[in-house]
Amino acid sequence: MSYTLGQQQLDNIDEILQTDLIDIGVHCVFLIDMSGNIIASLDDGENKHDIYSLAALAAGNFGAVSAMAKIVGEGEFSLLFHKGKKENIHFSKVLTEFLLITLFGNDLSLGFLRLKVAESVEKIKKILEPIHTP
Repeated sequence: MSYTLGQQQLDNIDEILQTDLIDIGVHCVFLIDMSGNIIASLDDGENKHDIYSLAALAAGNFGAVSAMAKIVGEGEFSLLFHKGKKENIHFSKVLTEFLLITLFGNDLSLGFLRLKVAESVEKIKKILEPIHTP
C-alpha cells in the first residue's frame, strides 16, 4: 500500500474530525491505516488513553474480525462497536486501507454517532481517494 498525504489534506481531515465528531461530544477520534499507523488524531483535551497501543490493537482486531466474516460467508464487516460501562469504541472502515476509530461516552447515542461517522467517512474518502493506490 502506498499513499502520501500533504499538509493540506491532513488539515482537511483534522477539520472534519473536529467539526463532525469532537464538537458533538466524541472523546477521541483517530484515522489509522490497516497496519495501525496513526494518520490523524484529535481528542477533547481530556483523553488519557494510549492511542498508539489502541491503534495497533484496533488494526489487529479489525483484521481478526475480517477473517471471522469470511468464515461465516461475509466479505467483511465494515464497522465494529464495543460498548463499555463508561467508554465505547466504534470502528469504521474508510476505503480498503484505513479505519476511523471513535471513542465516546454513554452521553452520546450510538445512532447519532453512526450518522456523524458515516458523514465524516464520506468526506474523508473524498480526500483519500485521489492518493489511494491499492
